[in-house]
Formats: sequence, structure tokens, C-alpha cells
Amino acid sequence: MKVKTIYQFLDSISPFELQEKWDNSGLLVGSLENSIKKIYLSLDLDLELVESLENNSLIITHHPLIFEPLKRVIGESYAEKILIKLIQKNITLISMHTNFDKTILNKFVMERVLGVKNYIEKGDFILEAEVNKNFEEFVLDVKQKFNLESVKVVESKKFIKTFSLTTGSGMGLLPKIESDAFLTGDIKYHDAMEAKARGISLIDITHYESEKFFCEAVLEQLNEFKNFVIIQNSKNPFKRL
Repeated sequence: MKVKTIYQFLDSISPFELQEKWDNSGLLVGSLENSIKKIYLSLDLDLELVESLENNSLIITHHPLIFEPLKRVIGESYAEKILIKLIQKNITLISMHTNFDKTILNKFVMERVLGVKNYIEKGDFILEAEVNKNFEEFVLDVKQKFNLESVKVVESKKFIKTFSLTTGSGMGLLPKIESDAFLTGDIKYHDAMEAKARGISLIDITHYESEKFFCEAVLEQLNEFKNFVIIQNSKNPFKRL
């Protein structure tokens, strides 16, 4: 099977043209004419993961390996080391980032992880739904569903009527949030202060834990190719001690 077949299918379910201007989704390494026997799915790439991949295969990731133009490839940086290994093993890389967030991932997490079917799309990246729970009860529910050992929160309201969800790193969208609580990752100190001032509660579902469902979401879409697909997810670089 040629990479082109998979690329065209992915483009049909989540058009690459929908990605943000700053993004770098699409074919990043290899050729559409490459022949492959296996397709790997992963949130990210790391060296251990790349070493485990078979030669002449395709890997589909959420986060692009390359964001900024590379002036040299000498194996010093994270991206350079992995890029060299991919080329040596003739592994093709396709990334589906903000286009997949907009079309599939946020909805998948809302429906399949949080179990919410009725929600409103508030722009490209924000989903909003009713919850009607006390804040502490809502936090425990979210913690359990995302399998979080601990959770960082900002309590601005005791009772949560509505909440918004943006997987990954969504605090830049805070001015657009109209609900009582916002679930997203990568929440920083000044983000928390801003949310408090706006009367919005926060639950940090972390970047990795909120997007690790990427593989499952893609696999569901690739059902007709499932015999070729292997989930080989990257590991969370953070540990809690």
C-alpha cells in the first residue's frame, strides 16, 4: 500500500487545509509514493519509539516533529536526532494537529471520555456543555475519567452550571470562554490569576492526558485499514513524585 492512499483518506476526514497558519501538519518526512506494510499511531515521537518502528513504515502523530525551519541536521536537537533516524529507517511521517483538534479530537474526548453527547461548538477549538454539579464533585468526576492521580484546579465558583473543553494547551482561548469552568492543559500561574479575575474555574487535565486519546480516535477512523495499524504511543515525559 502506498502512503498516498492513507494521506488522501486522512485529508478526507480531517482536511489538512484546516490547520492553523502557525501549524505544520501534513506529510513531514518521506514520500507519498513510498510503499508501506505497517502504520503506527502515536501522540508524539521520541527516540525509544522510533527505534522500535519497523523500516519502511508510516507513523501518524498528533504533534508535528518540525515547527520551525531547520538550518542544519547534525543530530543535536530533539527534532534533528529523530529526523535522522526516520530517514535512515525510511519511515514516513504524517502529522495531524490543529486540523484534527478542530474536526475530531475535541469531540472524541467530550463524547467518549467525559461521556457528554449534548454540547455546543463555540468556535474551532471550544466545546461547551451543561454539567450542573458542585465544583468539587465535578473535579472528582473529571479526575476519574481522565485517570489523573492528582489535579490542579482554580475554584472561582462553587457550583458549575456549564463547562468548556479544549484538549492540549488552550489557555490562550480564555477570553472566549463563557462557561463557569474550563477544562484544558498547560495552565500557568498567571493564567490562573486571569481566570480567577474573570470568575472562571479551571481544571488542568494536562496536555498529555487530554490528548493521549489521539491514537484511539485515529484508529476508529482508519477502521478499513485496521489490519495495518499498530498503536505505539509515546510516553509522557513528566513524572509525579
